[in-house]
Amino acid sequence: MTKSNPPVSDRAWLDVDLAALLRNARQFQLRIAAPLLPMVKANAYGLGAVPVARALEQVDPWGYGVATATEGGELRQAGITRPIVVFTPLSPGGIEAQRSGQLIPVIGDLDALDAWTAQDGGPFHVEIDTGLSRAGFRWSDTELLAALSTRLAAASGWQGIFTHFHSADTDSAATRKQAERFEAVLAALPSRPALVHLGASAAAQGGSEYGADLARPGIFLYGGQAGTLTPEPVARLCARVIALRRLRAGDTVSYGATATVESDTTIATLGIGYADGVPRALGSLGLVELNDVVVRILGRVTMDMLMVDAGDASVRLGDAAVLFGGRVSLDDQAARAGTISYELLTSISPRVERRYGDFS
Repeated sequence: MTKSNPPVSDRAWLDVDLAALLRNARQFQLRIAAPLLPMVKANAYGLGAVPVARALEQVDPWGYGVATATEGGELRQAGITRPIVVFTPLSPGGIEAQRSGQLIPVIGDLDALDAWTAQDGGPFHVEIDTGLSRAGFRWSDTELLAALSTRLAAASGWQGIFTHFHSADTDSAATRKQAERFEAVLAALPSRPALVHLGASAAAQGGSEYGADLARPGIFLYGGQAGTLTPEPVARLCARVIALRRLRAGDTVSYGATATVESDTTIATLGIGYADGVPRALGSLGLVELNDVVVRILGRVTMDMLMVDAGDASVRLGDAAVLFGGRVSLDDQAARAGTISYELLTSISPRVERRYGDFS
């Protein structure tokens, strides 16, 4: 990704490389050999659900995955006509919102299934809990699965069934065990629906093994490491230098005076802080690219600003710094904050301007 060119924000902005997004999607599709159901929940992991979905139309996905009916409605209002699956388990009270948006619910309990089918709600997907213990019909609950089987035999709208792996990025044996549990449940049901899906981003490490009828890429599309799979960077978080000062050895930096400079140095203040989504945990731990040099965040991250130690480098007001997506990767910065790439992306606040294009 090349550097952003003005005019952009005088504070902070996020460059979203849609060309890299598409290359990641195509690479994933080739590996897993299945149509895509890209996850664009949480505003496409912070990158912007509508522009991301519009870009992904070029890879001809089967549909899109969201977490809420509101998210699905936003895509519908933007003109997205493909199927949209809402992955938060359906509650009977949420049926009207899903129907009005022509959304496809995920069902994980009998009450929701009965309510949906009683209203002839249309297509739905069933979730099987094979070990994540988060939502869905538990694979080991034989009584519950027997009741589910009876209902599905009479349900005209049953379109899909899926499970979600808990350790696809780190534990192939556990992933295979979950797949076996899922396959046993599927074999015991009255029929096989049109769409079976298992694999999210990390599942593509094994090629097409978990491709099934659909695959659900998420973080890999947006430039985050997925197990051993390394995508192209897509998001680059940038901020302007808004203040400069020269400090002497022994001077302190930021709230609490927790950081002290050891020698004369230049401190550059960037117009970005924790209200923009930069974790406070990066204080005196995070790295930033400034004028092609990697420098250290010094002192506590404040609400709207943070400071970096620029040393004796030539820095001017208005220079652009890159917090991740350049010499400092998304995953490296997340690790420094003690978190994961997902959280770093989804924490970027609405006041950070998103800029879309081909930055390769």
